[in-house]
Amino acid sequence: MKPRELLGTAVVPGGEDLRLFRRGDDFMIVLERNELMNSRMSGSEEALAEMTVARLQSAAPHLLIGGYGMGFTLRAALAKLGPDARVTVAELVPEIIAWARGPMADLAAGCLDDPRVEIIERDVVQVIADGTGRYDAILLDVDNGPDGIVHPGNDRLYSMAGLAAAKAALRPGGLVAIWSAAPDAVFTRRLNTAGFHVEEVVVRARSNGKGPRHTIWFAQRP
Repeated sequence: MKPRELLGTAVVPGGEDLRLFRRGDDFMIVLERNELMNSRMSGSEEALAEMTVARLQSAAPHLLIGGYGMGFTLRAALAKLGPDARVTVAELVPEIIAWARGPMADLAAGCLDDPRVEIIERDVVQVIADGTGRYDAILLDVDNGPDGIVHPGNDRLYSMAGLAAAKAALRPGGLVAIWSAAPDAVFTRRLNTAGFHVEEVVVRARSNGKGPRHTIWFAQRP
């Protein structure tokens, strides 16, 4: 097996360092001993975008994606959206975007330069707070789920106050779509308590329908 090559390190505000590795043609983003992302497993991140777009009611929607990651969600959304759609990507860690334009440029496949895309290097919590009534969908993949292990501040997204802010940032009928590595019954109840219509879907990590099971919540503003 080829050894892993360390390509870069990024400081997460208030959290541990992220590290970008490459092994052959594969890339990995790692937090301590946790492999957060791997370029070989994109299925559930793509499903996050595809299933959200399929549920949208607007012909020219405005999406907010929290967390660029390796760009799987962004690229999948762009492939399904029309020319008049808009996608705002909020990424807290500037190095993530630098890696996408640098060693992972082939993987990005030009998605960052799509005219429908705006990149904001800012905490998605703040972007949501400033976006009252702005978005048709908010897609959140900023951590491993409702418990913020990458950035403790991510917990603010999943609290009652955070869910209320997300609801306020949506247009009527809009969706918050949340990716998680595992189910969380407590969080499902919290979404219901926050006044959303909730659908919980289990998807596979790999595009071929194999790999670990991940969870996506689709929470619709009435």
